[in-house]
Amino acid sequence: SSDLHTFDVNLTTLYFAGGWNGFLSGQQKNMTTDNNFQHFAEDMPLSKTALDLSSNGQGFGLIIVDEVNGFATVGAGNLAPQVPNEQVSVMVSETNRLAHSFTQQAMPVLAFLDTHDSGKQEPPYPPHCESGTGEEDLVPELKWLEKEPQATLVRKDCINGFIGAFQQDGSNAVIDWVKDNNVANVLVVGICTDICVMDFVLTLLSARNHGMLPSLKEVVVYDKGCSTYDLPRNVVEEIGLPPSASHPQDVTHYMGLYFMASRGAQLVESVQV
Repeated sequence: SSDLHTFDVNLTTLYFAGGWNGFLSGQQKNMTTDNNFQHFAEDMPLSKTALDLSSNGQGFGLIIVDEVNGFATVGAGNLAPQVPNEQVSVMVSETNRLAHSFTQQAMPVLAFLDTHDSGKQEPPYPPHCESGTGEEDLVPELKWLEKEPQATLVRKDCINGFIGAFQQDGSNAVIDWVKDNNVANVLVVGICTDICVMDFVLTLLSARNHGMLPSLKEVVVYDKGCSTYDLPRNVVEEIGLPPSASHPQDVTHYMGLYFMASRGAQLVESVQV
């Protein structure tokens, strides 16, 4: 347990020292990791298609996972990137494009917002997205969704959005949204690909298979609409964290996509609405 305590302390120190991406630069990218990723992708290839909803998007709904300041706005909090990150920037840009297209065509949108009470722990992570800090609010590019009638905002206090969507009366905001909007297929985007996005998608697939969402047919995940954080092995060693804390962005993003696809999600590399 002492090793776990040391890991937790170092992890918190890492966050408060400037966040995952604050330690990174182009020169710090580990070439070994890049080479390993090449082999990794060759051994476990992903099948991604193009999604064209421009002629008929009826029955589709957009689900946005945790694109809040505390995760996606540079310098906004302990878990936010401290320097611009291309994968995160592309995610926000693509999400904004899709959200505008969906709402303009009266297609439903649901957005999760990671929101925690002050002082409430979510191990192994340090305090983040606490109510009243602004970290729990949508990134500036998506702030307009707060006043958009086609958008449903769901605040959650746990990693898994499906679990966090349960209300005090036992109802579930995701199930209700799917039912009320006659959603047959969902397109999922958000952060982090291998954490909150993956947990939600896997649970949604299980709920669908279990008959909790009778109208739901397909769960589609958009590659460029998702992102995760970057913490390569060489940086982990430099800052004194255990090797198990390594989290190279490209690999972990890929792993998240791989496991979602292996459980039945459809992956897409482009979306037209």
